[in-house]
Amino acid sequence: MSNRIPCTILGLALAAASAYAFAAPVTYTIDPTHTDVVAQWNHLGFSNPIAHFGQVEGTITYDADNVAASSVEVILPLAGLSSHVKAFDDHLRSDDFFDAAKYPQATFKSTAVESAGEGKLRITGDLTIKDITKPVVLDATINKVDTHPMTSQPAAGFDAVATLKRTDFGLGMNAPYVSDEVQLRITTEAAVPKQGE
Repeated sequence: MSNRIPCTILGLALAAASAYAFAAPVTYTIDPTHTDVVAQWNHLGFSNPIAHFGQVEGTITYDADNVAASSVEVILPLAGLSSHVKAFDDHLRSDDFFDAAKYPQATFKSTAVESAGEGKLRITGDLTIKDITKPVVLDATINKVDTHPMTSQPAAGFDAVATLKRTDFGLGMNAPYVSDEVQLRITTEAAVPKQGE
């Protein structure tokens, strides 16, 4: 009996330590290869073109047991902007729109993360474009949080959507004929880097 008590105490201690480790926030590095930010708008009522923002950098900290402790920081280099039409890409990067020579990147930094139901998050944060910062809300879906089968590293995947007004960020050329509202769709995969990376 006396031998079993210490074993039981040890088992409880290990279980508590394991639960604490599991509950701790995990910070994942965004994988630009599996991340895309897609902007879509209406063009004069005729079409709904899209542009992609690739080469995304940043981190996602996620705490499943305390969602409020989660956070997101993202950099969108405008060098990664692509509509698949070079002339239009050049126009978007010009001072008519993003003025990428002067402002080479956009950024997003969360200010609050809250649960929005099973597998859902509401992420509020500051989006900065051309040194103009405005609040944006992302409605996010947790796709998967697990060990990545190819790397054996902790990984997480999320999708998110948001709507913003481009005039708020000094991108208002031809509005409202070309829609002021822009819809953002985001998909991202992120992982804990291996030691030494």
